[in-house]
Amino acid sequence: MNAFVLAAGFGTRLQPITDTMPKPLVPVLNVPSLCYSLFLLKAAGIRKAIINIHHHPESLQRFFDRHDFGSLEIVLSEEREILGTGGGLKKCERLLDGEEFVLINSDIISDIDLTALIETHKRSGCGGTLALHETPMAAEIGHVGVRDGRVLDFNNRRGTGLSSSFIYTGTAVFSPEIFRHLKAEFSGIVETGFCGLVDNEGLAFFEHRGLWQDIGTLPNFYRANLDDNLRILHLAERMKREIGFLPHMISDNASISPEARVENSVVGANCAIAAGAVVEHSVLLPGTIIERGETLRNAIAAPGVRIPL
Repeated sequence: MNAFVLAAGFGTRLQPITDTMPKPLVPVLNVPSLCYSLFLLKAAGIRKAIINIHHHPESLQRFFDRHDFGSLEIVLSEEREILGTGGGLKKCERLLDGEEFVLINSDIISDIDLTALIETHKRSGCGGTLALHETPMAAEIGHVGVRDGRVLDFNNRRGTGLSSSFIYTGTAVFSPEIFRHLKAEFSGIVETGFCGLVDNEGLAFFEHRGLWQDIGTLPNFYRANLDDNLRILHLAERMKREIGFLPHMISDNASISPEARVENSVVGANCAIAAGAVVEHSVLLPGTIIERGETLRNAIAAPGVRIPL
């Protein structure tokens, strides 16, 4: 089975970090966020991942030139003009070989059992199966309307009045029938593909009860790195085995003066923390320099950037 990874967004909610790097390469616990999705695909035996790219495409191309994911073939689909979640998928219809495929976002961290999701989809007889996650934040994030084991609405966009405590995880399995409902121009997958399946072939769901974190906003990114990172760190050995990347707090390539104080922080590659500096409960992205005597607390830092949280 193949997969399609949505990675072409501008990362607007992560600015100014994404002014200089694409959102899929913004690291969580020193691992590019995209790699968490690739880990799930590799572990499930997916043979090919088509990844759409647009923002800072040269950075993503260089990344995949440097890193080999073994049995998981990587195919990049560059969008010179951004096509949205629906148009980006439609553009890659032929690359998906007319078979069922996994769709996954590049800005989520989870331990979703893709094998179980795929099996649920095959049993459903529907054109697609969404992985849903129950959370008390559903009304704020955007709830999914379900009834009798089927997805029927998305935050009441279809006017059904259905609500639930489920949200869409950004992970799904689809049959090729979804392409009948997609548009080649800029479009959203919910309004085209998802709703088309609801009205025709049917849209099932799979409940995921484990780890799920969206890192697409600065507060969520900060929280994933520091306040809710234990479950991510527990993935380290599996991730190292599958893709060679593992989440960790302090990069081996960081330089930290013995006269600096670093507490409960993530320090990226090629960071330098000078004598007398204090770093507490903060995230330092690669290449960040903390000068002598500087104090950084409760913040995200990148070269030339300090973002208090």
